[in-house]
Amino acid sequence: MPASSPERERRRADDALLAPDWPASSARRPAWLPHSGAPPRPPWRVLGGLTLTSVLALVVIVALGDAMHQALLIPPLAASVGLIASVPDQPLAQPRNVIGGHLVSCIVGSVVALVLGHGILVAAIAGGLAVGATLAFRVAHSPAAATAVIVAATPVPFWHFSALLTLATVVLVLLGVADARLRGRTYPVYWW
Repeated sequence: MPASSPERERRRADDALLAPDWPASSARRPAWLPHSGAPPRPPWRVLGGLTLTSVLALVVIVALGDAMHQALLIPPLAASVGLIASVPDQPLAQPRNVIGGHLVSCIVGSVVALVLGHGILVAAIAGGLAVGATLAFRVAHSPAAATAVIVAATPVPFWHFSALLTLATVVLVLLGVADARLRGRTYPVYWW
């Protein structure tokens, strides 16, 4: 049975939305689509400086870990550096969220692993619960969910890991503050 005319028009309109050659004007763009593309690229000088600072921050974390004979760099910290460098004015990048978010997620991952044991399924549960816990404690920091995954997936001594994690996040925040002062930017917007 052929589709009715209004139904056919709706399908045509839906197909037009999926077409790769959307018009630049917002006249045919649905209201739920973003108005323009990606934000502009920072000037090359700023981009180079932020990249260099991010590399330096992660190298400092590695050097501290080497000096203490500990693995201090974990992947979520690289994501935290990305937030501090690229969106320093956003809540996810503030010290409260960076440090508190990782610590709350570490606790969540440890508690979930204590109750359910370590494993990949447990890690998935811990990661999801960490998102909710960081929101509940007003320390949302998306990279921190991965910290909960690491803690729940692998047996790590809680006090030792949380102390090293705290040190690493404090160092990242302090390097973010130093970089902001050198560049004349404002970071953090708030501390706690």
